[in-house]
Amino acid sequence: MMNVHSILRRPILTEKTTGSIERQNAYVFEVAPESNKIQVKVAVEELFDVKVAKVNVRNRKGKRKRVGKSVGFGKDRKEAVVTLKAGHKIDVY
Repeated sequence: MMNVHSILRRPILTEKTTGSIERQNAYVFEVAPESNKIQVKVAVEELFDVKVAKVNVRNRKGKRKRVGKSVGFGKDRKEAVVTLKAGHKIDVY
């Protein structure tokens, strides 16, 4: 069993995710690759003291990188889109 601090790696803050925070009360976190939706929900509720409505998970493949003649790939990562119930909020800034 993983602890809640090892499940959530970091929040992902881009223009697109900031818009989803304002419109849908949905936050995006990079999570451990071996975690599942239930573990992510429990971790967010414990760490931020909020109620989670739903969790969607997506696996992002690493992008193709090129340096000179060498070609490689960036890291794969797993992201969780956490939607909170009305009236709850996380201060990620």
